[in-house]
Amino acid sequence: MQKYLTIGTVLKPQGIRGEIKVMPYTDYAEDMKDFTCVSIGGTQYKVLACRVAGGYAYLTLRGVADRNAAELLRGKDVLVDREEAPELPEDRVYIADVIGCALVTEQGEKLGEVLDVTPARTDIYTVLIGGKQVMFAAADGVIISVDVQGGTVTVNKERFEQVATL
Repeated sequence: MQKYLTIGTVLKPQGIRGEIKVMPYTDYAEDMKDFTCVSIGGTQYKVLACRVAGGYAYLTLRGVADRNAAELLRGKDVLVDREEAPELPEDRVYIADVIGCALVTEQGEKLGEVLDVTPARTDIYTVLIGGKQVMFAAADGVIISVDVQGGTVTVNKERFEQVATL
């Protein structure tokens, strides 16, 4: 398991006092209020304040005193230590834990390996199948189960073939 989890991306500076606007990858932007430290670009920052508006999080970080300092963070991922991340409900997993899992059918046929998951209303999975990158939306009925411990993502083959870019 990865030590750090990506929880968002810095979109831009907000104002002149070093606040940054973050696109959260968490289910709810309010989840960002739970973190006391974040890592951006390999540097640890203490979170001094967090506010939420319009589905975005606005962070004030120790060591980011003005707009120029905040501008240097634009486009970078916001990470947190896994130990600080909240426990998930039983039916939820962290994206970082799905990457590298085998993609298999209900019959046990191995299709490929999960390379990436892009968070969206319907998450977009990128998998490697026969040396080719294939993308598919996690639409209703496509993913049957995710077994992080077993390292597998099980899909309904028929539904997968309908939504995948084969």
